[in-house]
Amino acid sequence: MPKAFICGCAGLALSREERAFVRESDPWGLIVFKRNVDDRDQLRDLIRTFRDSVGRADAPVLIDQEGGRVQRMAPPRWRAYPSAGAIEAGLSPFEAESAARLIARLIAHDLSEVGITVDCAPVLDVAELATHAVIGSRAFSQRPERVAAMGRAFAEGLLAGGVLPVVKHLPGHGRARADSHHELPVVEASRKELERDFLPFAELRDLPMAMSAHVVFSALDPVRPATASRIVVQEIMRGKVGFAGLIMSDDVSMKALRGPFDERARTIFEAGLDIVLHCNGELEEARAVASVAPELSGESLRRAGAAMAARVVPQALDLDEAEAKLASIKKTLGVS
Repeated sequence: MPKAFICGCAGLALSREERAFVRESDPWGLIVFKRNVDDRDQLRDLIRTFRDSVGRADAPVLIDQEGGRVQRMAPPRWRAYPSAGAIEAGLSPFEAESAARLIARLIAHDLSEVGITVDCAPVLDVAELATHAVIGSRAFSQRPERVAAMGRAFAEGLLAGGVLPVVKHLPGHGRARADSHHELPVVEASRKELERDFLPFAELRDLPMAMSAHVVFSALDPVRPATASRIVVQEIMRGKVGFAGLIMSDDVSMKALRGPFDERARTIFEAGLDIVLHCNGELEEARAVASVAPELSGESLRRAGAAMAARVVPQALDLDEAEAKLASIKKTLGVS
């Protein structure tokens, strides 16, 4: 069985050392970033090499392809897509949901072309006026019910294109006033206030995968970030929200977390998450994560299997028609 972690890589191709590492450690999947992307042929070769190295043709390959400023596969070789916030702000509710579904279907087409099977989207964080720019326009709305509706539409578009969505950042990053890439956010909101932010995740709890937030919620666990808190994972993510699918951590190389990487990973597994995500391609850090990652087994193995089974053959897409609709949407929104 593969080990319960996802790794990144340093460049446009796996080095000999990286190939040896993934053969030996057998990560469940690979995540790619802009540093790993040049063109379609290069990306296909990278993904093929990873899957050959782990010996699993269906090994998950992930990317963050949201639209707006989070697009790892970007122009000029791929289409540009508007941000989540721009879609919701610039269109009527019905039009916005249709646009989100269409955009996600086109993103799924882009990903499927090169062999990527998982998109770390949609963002289900509920925005506020003071939401940190790290989320900003990545959030659909300040209204939880609209976040849920738009997130559902986006997820449906991905699934129709044969790509699995990952909802994030469970149980909600919108109240954070700091960027978890650089420091640990602490949210002082009451339990009642936080429950408003849980709504989109609860509405989409049937989806196959979610990603946790590196955020301390003082009303829930004043000591540990949600990612590493058994209280938050078991009582909120699994309990109150009712998310039954696979839950992976956000990137453990983010500076919100402290300590050696084996300890970071160990506390996440002890909290009850299924998969640890390590993104930056630093091989020694990845080795430390791999050293404590167990083989997928039990409920985590079942959830991983159920997630992969949710991926279906893509529905037919009239690409010319879809691109014309996208151009019309972007014109309405005033974005390029």
